[in-house]
Amino acid sequence: MTETFAPVGSGPVGVGLIGAGNISQQYLNSLTQFPDLKVLFIADIDAERAAEAAAKYGVPGSGSTEELLAVDDIEIVINLTIPAVHVEVSQQILNAGKHVFSEKPMSLDQESGRALLQTAADTGLRVGCAPDTFLGQGHQISRRLLENGEIGRPLTALCLMQNPGPEAWHPSPEFFFLNGAGPLFDMGPYYLTQLVQVFGPVARVAAVTNTAFETRTVGSGPKEGTEFPVEVPTHVGGLLQFESGASAQLIMSFESRLVRMGFTEVTGTEGTMALPDPNMFIGDITVTRGHEDSTVLPGGSQESETFAERGQGVLDMARAIRAGRPHRVTGELAFHVVDVMCSLIESGTTGAFVDIASTAVRPEPLPEDYNPKAATL
Repeated sequence: MTETFAPVGSGPVGVGLIGAGNISQQYLNSLTQFPDLKVLFIADIDAERAAEAAAKYGVPGSGSTEELLAVDDIEIVINLTIPAVHVEVSQQILNAGKHVFSEKPMSLDQESGRALLQTAADTGLRVGCAPDTFLGQGHQISRRLLENGEIGRPLTALCLMQNPGPEAWHPSPEFFFLNGAGPLFDMGPYYLTQLVQVFGPVARVAAVTNTAFETRTVGSGPKEGTEFPVEVPTHVGGLLQFESGASAQLIMSFESRLVRMGFTEVTGTEGTMALPDPNMFIGDITVTRGHEDSTVLPGGSQESETFAERGQGVLDMARAIRAGRPHRVTGELAFHVVDVMCSLIESGTTGAFVDIASTAVRPEPLPEDYNPKAATL
C-alpha cells in the first residue's frame, strides 16, 4: 500500500545539520547549490567547529543541537552524528516536530530501527537515510537500461568490497572495528541498497563470517604502533535471495591484500552489466553479451550541469514535502538494509538461513530530465 501525503508549505525548504565533521563538507558542497533548499543552521558538540563550517558555507546560524531544533524555519534536520547515536539523535529530531535524514546506517539493530519508524508514523513525519547514491546519474542510467531489457531479465549479482582494512592509512581507525562498523555496516549499505534497486527486497540470507585478528595496530599518524581491539567480523561472505527469486553473492572484507572496490555485476538472461560503484554517484557501465563483445556506456559526468553528489536524498525529500508525494530515500528502505545486515551477522553465528521480516518498495526512478540544481519550489 502506497503511503499518501498532503502537500505542505511553499518555497524552499529550510534544513539544518547536526554534526560538522568531514562528511558534512560533502553534504554542504551540494546542499548550498540546491535552490530548493535553505541551509539555516549547523550544530555540533564542538561549537567552534560548527561556527567555522557555517562561516565557510555562508550558513546564518550555528551552535548546539537544542538551538537548531528551536529554529522554526527548519523543516528537515540532517543527522551526521556517529552511528552509535544515530537513532537517539533521530528520535530527538522527530520529537521536536521535524523530518530527519540520517547518515547510514539508520540504526545498529532491528529493535531501535523499528522504534524510530514507529515514532515517525506516530508523528506524521518523514525519515530518510543515506545512501542516496542511487539517485546519481550513473545509477539512474543503469536502472533504465536494466528495465529496458539491456541484458534481458536480471537473474543474479556479484558484489565485492575487499581491502586490507583502514588501519594502515587512517590516523584513528579504531571506530571501523567497533560494533556498528566493520566492512559490512560501514560499506554494506551502499551495495545492498544498490541490489534492492535492481531486484527489489531481500527474502532470506545466509552468511559465513570471520575475524582474522583479535587486535589490530594503527599504522600511521600520532597513534602509530597502538594496538586496539576488533569487535566485529572483518570478513562477511553472504548469499541473498530476493522476493523476486533472483539471488546475489556479497563479499565485504577487511582481510584482503588484493583491493576490489565498487564491484557489482548483474547477470541477466542475455548478458552481464557491470554497474557504477555504489559509493559514487556517477560511473561507467559495461555491458557484455559474449566473448569479446563488451560495450562501455557513460554513466554521467562531473562536467554535467546537473551533476551533484551527497544531499540529493534531502533534496528529494524537500520536493516531496512540498508536492505531497512519497520521497525516494526512505526510512523503510534503510531499515530493510539494516535488517539484512543484522540477519547476515546472525546467519554467520548460527550457520542457518535467516528469513528477512521486513520489506521495502523500490523507489520510482527519477525523470530523465531531472535537475537537482533547478528551482522548482
